[in-house]
Amino acid sequence: MQNSKSRFPPAIFLMGPTASGKTELAVTLVEKLPCEIVSVDSALVYRGMDIGTAKPTAEILARAPHRLIDICDPNEAYSAARFREDALAAMAEIVQAGHVPLLVGGTMMYFKALQYGLSELPSADRLVRARLEAEAAARGWSALHQRLAAIDPEAAARIHPNDPQRIQRALEVFELSGKTLSQLQTRDNTPQLQYSVLKLARAPSRRSVLHQRIESRFLSMLEQGLEREVQALVVRYDLSPQLPSMRAVGYRQVFGYLAGAYSRGEMIDRGVIATRQLAKRQLTWLRADKEVHWLDEEGGDPGGQALKIIGKTLKLSRIGSG
Repeated sequence: MQNSKSRFPPAIFLMGPTASGKTELAVTLVEKLPCEIVSVDSALVYRGMDIGTAKPTAEILARAPHRLIDICDPNEAYSAARFREDALAAMAEIVQAGHVPLLVGGTMMYFKALQYGLSELPSADRLVRARLEAEAAARGWSALHQRLAAIDPEAAARIHPNDPQRIQRALEVFELSGKTLSQLQTRDNTPQLQYSVLKLARAPSRRSVLHQRIESRFLSMLEQGLEREVQALVVRYDLSPQLPSMRAVGYRQVFGYLAGAYSRGEMIDRGVIATRQLAKRQLTWLRADKEVHWLDEEGGDPGGQALKIIGKTLKLSRIGSG
């Protein structure tokens, strides 16, 4: 099953913005090819976060098991470094079983960490973080984001002004090392992953279609009980809004509403807007990657297109086709 052009085993990256139908397509591929799914999602790792993450149902997981789902509690901090370690172990097991790893998700930072490795960054410093948090409490995180923009415009463009953890980390790195986060993260684009990677991306060609899907899905999540899910998680795990799990899109907005920061109507607007902004960042990231094979949504049958590309590029045959 190896790509004839590489001595490395094959792996497939199936990427795309939120609400683009990645899970559905992944299940189709697993049922037709000797693949096993590894989730690449920074929210699906958390137990109990089911509705707001659109976690695959038990029926879907029975048809197509996913690795790296429900592997930690929402009061834990799961990192890109830990993901890379977990994903590499899962991929090795899949290859050992004679199958192909199919990595599916929308956390682009995780895909990058897996393929190119992680930069050497200074360890967290409790005193620096405490000082930055105190300053943010006095002046607001928007003021610290403005400072970051003056120091490291590239990082500030990537980091949302409402993402305090990443703002804090970028400023902390600069204070500790004297170099910006962007400087330390600059790599020579030499892959560190010893796999022959095929990248596929699924997304509607019209932005309006994706925007409508996002709004409909968020409203559906609320109907399914997203507010009750967040409330139960907060009580059970004594969660704070600073934890990575509660900064996930949708959860952050519901948490704020439950804390009385704004009305339910504003929560809905904030949730939809934040999800659309996430999708925009995901698409920007994907469009900058020249290795990506885009599936033509308007051409119909993205599964058929994906199978054709996989068969041609990785020389994989359909199960039962000989």
